[in-house]
Amino acid sequence: MDLSPGALILCFLLCSVAAEPPVVSVEPRFAAVRQGESVSFRCQARSNVQPVRLEWKKANNQPFLDNVKIGPDGSMLTVANVRPGNQGQYRCVAISSAGRSFANAALNVRHVPKIQLTPAGPLQVRLGDPVSVECKATGRPRPTVAWQRQGSTIQLVTEERNDVNVLKWPAIRPEDSGVYVCQAGNNVGASEARIEITVEGPPGAPVASVNIAEMTVIEGQTVTMECQASGSPPPEISWSKLRAPLPWRHTVAGGVLTLTSVGRQDSGQYICNATNINGYSEAYTQMEVETPPYATCLPDQVKLKPGDALVVQCLAHGSHPITFTWARVGRAGLPAAAVATADGRLTIARVKQNDSGTYKCVATNHIGSSEAQAKVMIKA
Repeated sequence: MDLSPGALILCFLLCSVAAEPPVVSVEPRFAAVRQGESVSFRCQARSNVQPVRLEWKKANNQPFLDNVKIGPDGSMLTVANVRPGNQGQYRCVAISSAGRSFANAALNVRHVPKIQLTPAGPLQVRLGDPVSVECKATGRPRPTVAWQRQGSTIQLVTEERNDVNVLKWPAIRPEDSGVYVCQAGNNVGASEARIEITVEGPPGAPVASVNIAEMTVIEGQTVTMECQASGSPPPEISWSKLRAPLPWRHTVAGGVLTLTSVGRQDSGQYICNATNINGYSEAYTQMEVETPPYATCLPDQVKLKPGDALVVQCLAHGSHPITFTWARVGRAGLPAAAVATADGRLTIARVKQNDSGTYKCVATNHIGSSEAQAKVMIKA
């Protein structure tokens, strides 16, 4: 079939348009998600040449992890329970008889920092040696890193190099012994790692010390006493009580003595004993256990005749000072002739028939109060 020059030009133009490869787009182009979340990318291809086949691949040609799934028609890529290894560029490729084209989508996985300490510890070093501990924290967004000594809120001065935070001692001292904490955080979460450093000095007798020399506690509380000891070799620490065995409800761990549900009988002097082959050392903590009052009336029942004298004594055991107050149960006040003394005594010089009743003593100290009753019966 012969074609005119105009028809040839028209055919050339139409054929050129039909031969163009697909136009590809991906939504969203970028996604930033937390570790453990899920995300999906949709690929669309516009083309006047059909059919068009869609394929997904990692931009670096690495294989997909097992949590990456492709939809039935190839347009949807879903990453379930996202992991850090899923981060990167994902490429949607559209293929037709006219050619192929692609579009990329980027996935950024935000995750809690992970910390690696070098050395991992525990670390035993000699007095005067140079010591350094590296803390490397990875995470997205990039975490901030700080060092602290356990038990302190003061941030330590460190050196940063190549994304590593370094805690350094040019010449370590005995007082540098302790537990050090590297903390890393970003807007996803925080992590920390600890290392215990023990400084071993030249041979020497132990020197014991306690965290508190005197303490006053309330009956029923749980109490801890901490003992530390320097010396080389590191001394063994034990606890004892002056002129008495330790309370049976006690534990000792790492130099810390714990007393559970203390009572008045647990008051006294506690001794930290530190021993090594070079000697012996002691340190002392004085503990006083305060108790609420426990009141009793003597006698608790009285039988009198009109004109007799009434004397009832209120007694109380507990931490002093203790105050006493008297009242008559069910009445607005004491009889006019009644006298209540500061030491807990209630007296009526000459009782009358209507002085009969139940009298209540309330003993009070700064911890609590207790009451006791005495029944007074007056019959002619």
